[in-house]
Amino acid sequence: MDKENPAANAFGNSIIIGSDHAAFGLKEKIKTFLMDRGFQVEDAGAESEGSVSYVDYGKKVANAVSKGQFPRGILLCGTGLGMSMVANRFPKVRAALCSDVFSARMSRVHNDANILVMGGRIIGDVLAFELVRTWLETEFEGGRHLDRIQHIDL
Repeated sequence: MDKENPAANAFGNSIIIGSDHAAFGLKEKIKTFLMDRGFQVEDAGAESEGSVSYVDYGKKVANAVSKGQFPRGILLCGTGLGMSMVANRFPKVRAALCSDVFSARMSRVHNDANILVMGGRIIGDVLAFELVRTWLETEFEGGRHLDRIQHIDL
């Protein structure tokens, strides 16, 4: 495992990310954060701070994760609520809205979350980087939690 980037090696080094206009700036910072750590980042949009519908970008990311095109994704909108609602409608997607490190960690340990959702108007970039790092580096515990995940996917 690469000592500089254990998350990239443990989970592959590709990730898809998307946002609406409200979180565009934070998405751009997170892209740089990820690329600096060796990730290949697919940007599903938005392309600017011009007003767009979060639904379009949530669907792009969730569909790609649902179909197995990417092992994980990150979604951002103003609060994260809309993106969470969109993403969790897709089969095999377990999107977790996180605004603290403990939730980011537990979303992986117990829920095997495959999409991290954050609110660009709720958290700053330093906390967002810590959430992303924690979420990517934390492994799923399996065991009794796997049974629950399989029950969700029925």
